[in-house]
Amino acid sequence: MFLTQSFQLRSWGVFLGMWICALSQGHAADVKAGQVKAGMCATCHGANGLSTMPNAPHLAGQPAIYIEEQLKQYRSGKRSNEVMAVMAKPLTDKEIEDLAAWYASIPIEVGQPR
Repeated sequence: MFLTQSFQLRSWGVFLGMWICALSQGHAADVKAGQVKAGMCATCHGANGLSTMPNAPHLAGQPAIYIEEQLKQYRSGKRSNEVMAVMAKPLTDKEIEDLAAWYASIPIEVGQPR
């Protein structure tokens, strides 16, 4: 039994190591390029990622992976919203990564309600 558990732990360790390496491959997101590209999002989501419209969510401080996934779903049509479908359709994967990195990098403050 000890050998089985030891093998399982080592297998998970190898898997985890490979997964981390896979995530680090490829190109890194460019926060500055994302900030520039986000100009087209500012009308609804605000210049600093804090929404100025009641039906548009705040994007500041959201996890990059979440923003990436939502934009890709709008782009593919898996998620529907007329405005977002039009905005996401022309975006490349790199532009989506950059936008997500920008919004994820914006610090948000949490405080007591006023």
